Amino acid sequence: QVQLVESGGGLVQPGDSRGLSCAASGFTLDYCAIGWFRQAPGKEREGISCISGSDRSNTYYADSVKGRFTIYRDNAKNTVYLQMNSLKPEDTAVYYCAAGYGWGCSPDDYYWWGQGTQVTVSS
Repeated sequence: QVQLVESGGGLVQPGDSRGLSCAASGFTLDYCAIGWFRQAPGKEREGISCISGSDRSNTYYADSVKGRFTIYRDNAKNTVYLQMNSLKPEDTAVYYCAAGYGWGCSPDDYYWWGQGTQVTVSS
């Protein structure tokens, strides 16, 4: 069974850091592009950071997270991570990871999706 499971969400204070994990089962992530997306209430799902398969070396960061978030993969653990630093209240959203075999950071570029994990940034 192909599955992506996100973990690491929760309540954090502004300025704090948080790491999210996206673990895959049922398939290998090595040659998949992986994207992290988020969706806040009343807003569309947006691609915030994406990384290409291991045969390429592309990464993408949305302007809203550039310099604060880092995406990286550990193929041995079949897991992709999103390190989030200097969190802001506007980062509050449900965060999803997704996998696909193309390249891009639009939801349409991805085929498999996790269930999402809530990140709330509030004092």
